[in-house]
Amino acid sequence: MPDPTPAPEPGPTPEAGPAPSGARPTHLAWGWGSLAVWVLFGLGLEALHAFKVPWYLDVGMEPRRLMFQLAHAHGALLGGVNIAFALSQEHLAWGKKGPDLASRLLKSATLLLPGGFLLGGIWIRGGDPGYGVLPAPLGGLLMCASMLLVGKAALAARKP
Repeated sequence: MPDPTPAPEPGPTPEAGPAPSGARPTHLAWGWGSLAVWVLFGLGLEALHAFKVPWYLDVGMEPRRLMFQLAHAHGALLGGVNIAFALSQEHLAWGKKGPDLASRLLKSATLLLPGGFLLGGIWIRGGDPGYGVLPAPLGGLLMCASMLLVGKAALAARKP
């Protein structure tokens, strides 16, 4: 008589360990929150254009416009990355520290990358962004490190 038990679905190996239980809701909240904040910020930028606000549109304010546009784009993008991270948890084969580390790196990047661009645009110095932009490269590095960990877990999940 054939065994009625269905075959296990391919996925993370049991010894790799599951993702942290709070990662999915935490990153869904971070993702949707980031999208909400940075999309609203983008609407604010559109309003500054519509009302021809000199603080934003004058010739010497090009660095401010660029920094604010970069903050808007990176913040919204990282919101989507957080959502993708949350939804992919059950399909990844993590090592012992991988999920927690990747989660912390991604959350830090979500704050530092767009936040650095925003601060760099608020306080511009001549034709350059202000020193507030300094967290942005660190945020970019943290984002890359998180993505490398996720990529490693995705590759591990493919192996039989």
